[in-house]
Amino acid sequence: MEKSLNAELTKKALEKVGNPNVLVNLISRRVRQLNSGGGSVSRPLIGDPGHMGAADIALTEIIEDKMSFEMPELVELTRPVAKKRKNH
Repeated sequence: MEKSLNAELTKKALEKVGNPNVLVNLISRRVRQLNSGGGSVSRPLIGDPGHMGAADIALTEIIEDKMSFEMPELVELTRPVAKKRKNH
């Protein structure tokens, strides 16, 4: 069973990322990679993970700038405006 996220690590990682939704996606993807057990992608990027769970390893990687990410460009969504129909 996976341990719960370390609150202090979560707070520090959120300060780096800035958006909680992006943080959740980054952690989810990295945890899957760490748990996959295949190749160099599944190895922690930090020095000594000790007894840390995969989520805390991922958070630490973000805090220590071992993992990079790009924030998507924000696009303002607008509703299409219906054209007025002419009555014949």
